[in-house]
Amino acid sequence: MPYIAPQKDMMFTLEHVANLNQVFADLGVDLDSEMVTGILDEAAKLNQDIVAPTNRTGDVKPSYLHDGKVITSPGFKEAFKAYTEGGWQGLSHPESVGGQGLPKLLATACCEMLNSSNMSFALCTLLTDGAIEALLTAGSERMKQQYIPRMISGEWTGSMNLTEPQAGSDLALVRSRAEPQPDGTYKVFGTKIFITYGDHDLAENIIHLVLARTPTAPEGIRGISLFIVPKRMVNADGSLGAANDVQCLSLEHKLGIKASPTAVLQFGDNGGATGYLVGEENRGLEYMFVMMNAARFSVGIQGLSVMETAYQQARDYAAERIQSRPVDGSTREAVAIIHHPDVKRMLLMMKATIEGCRAMSYYTAGLSDIAHHHADESIRAKALAQYEFMVPLVKGFNTEQSIEITSLGVQVHGGMGFIEETGAAQHYRDARILPIYEGTTAIQANDLIGRKTIRDNGAVALNFADQIDETVAQLSRIESLATMAQPLANANTAYRQVVTFVLNHSKNQPNHVFAGSVLYLKLAGLLMAGWHSARAALAAQQQAQNGTADELFLTGKMATANFYMQHILPQTTALAQAIIAGGDTVADFDVSCF
Repeated sequence: MPYIAPQKDMMFTLEHVANLNQVFADLGVDLDSEMVTGILDEAAKLNQDIVAPTNRTGDVKPSYLHDGKVITSPGFKEAFKAYTEGGWQGLSHPESVGGQGLPKLLATACCEMLNSSNMSFALCTLLTDGAIEALLTAGSERMKQQYIPRMISGEWTGSMNLTEPQAGSDLALVRSRAEPQPDGTYKVFGTKIFITYGDHDLAENIIHLVLARTPTAPEGIRGISLFIVPKRMVNADGSLGAANDVQCLSLEHKLGIKASPTAVLQFGDNGGATGYLVGEENRGLEYMFVMMNAARFSVGIQGLSVMETAYQQARDYAAERIQSRPVDGSTREAVAIIHHPDVKRMLLMMKATIEGCRAMSYYTAGLSDIAHHHADESIRAKALAQYEFMVPLVKGFNTEQSIEITSLGVQVHGGMGFIEETGAAQHYRDARILPIYEGTTAIQANDLIGRKTIRDNGAVALNFADQIDETVAQLSRIESLATMAQPLANANTAYRQVVTFVLNHSKNQPNHVFAGSVLYLKLAGLLMAGWHSARAALAAQQQAQNGTADELFLTGKMATANFYMQHILPQTTALAQAIIAGGDTVADFDVSCF
């Protein structure tokens, strides 16, 4: 079934949850709602008509390695050409390097469409965006002008090279080395694994960003530097020269995202790959984290995107599949399964989770724009702290939910969902990588506790709780929404209790606290998505009161938010109990009993 971009909900969320117009005003962006709608229309056309048709093809006919070169799935070259020629790669990058300089908030909605259309394809653009961000942060002016415009144009792409066979998430174990040369370049040697789009035929060059150690580097993560290692050498005039000493040894055979080539790359087998130091020696991990944070947010959007695609397919199937009479006896004939209570419940679980995650994600993107571009330094600092708190939630919560929601999509289809030809299974398989790459859920959760909650003594975490209290008060004052107030208040109380527990016990009982780290992330994600769902409901109620024409959409918006409050948000109370009282059962368990 074809993907249709949910533009109505996207636009509503941008305007009424993510405060699009206020963000534009604060940033001095000369765009109005009509222009934004036009941009979303064009993004929808590209993704629905050109990108989405390649999704099933890529799953059946994935990228492959032939004579040392990667051949991408049918249709990918044409889709990439259309994407880059349309200027979409540079949507939110600075005009000074060939981009359009539009806010991340707007780019996030376009990113969702792209990933819903074909997540395997979108990964190439995601990694290129991350490489551009890293070079904008740490690259010299010459590097920025030499590499970024061609990455934005689609002539070149970018890749991120961290992982090695002996070094997964622990980058202190990186052994790739970079030897300085008299001309100021470096010779890079080493093996990198799990390199997304480490080789392909979509562009004429790939700009690999590679972590490696110089001969004088200290041990551990303090001794890692970042290097540009192009697939093909770049001449002084910008033209391409000979191939660099980089080989694609193999591609991984994967559970999902099969069309995305995940490469094993060998650097330096024939004398050393030529590399160029980015920034200063031994600060590579710091620079790479810029790329990783950009990628982590984008992976969270991937989670949202695959949920939306799975939901659309399940909803359309349920509306057409005729089976069984209604349990209330309202008709003697079989009806479409969408009328059966449990199927409605599953579809509402999907819809409510998606709308909550979309609201949370777009709100977070708006914080990023304020953090990086607002004129007031104090406002930038506050927004940055909030944005950084939210990134592990967008990444960790969205992706964990994507597994549950795509699984429900299979369930709605019944036995047909288990058959590959229906396509429901692909979404489930594709989603499974999302809580793993760019930092597992546990890594996101540990970051949420250590860097985002403990470091500032819970200031940002509790500030969010105060804002949620204000939303509870607003709900309580509106009769038609008042039933939402208590579930949100209860969830906020559970959240406050857990934040207090983390702050009080992280020093003397760290194992007990971190045993519940993923549960804390899930609780916080459930709450934040619920909070923004409530804000959406408040906006919908106001719109309906003002006589806005689309009554059915607004009614559905409020009803969906109410379902979230009654069916999904109560999980937070049980999670808080498990975190606070259950940590010792994990920490004190004797591993010899496994």
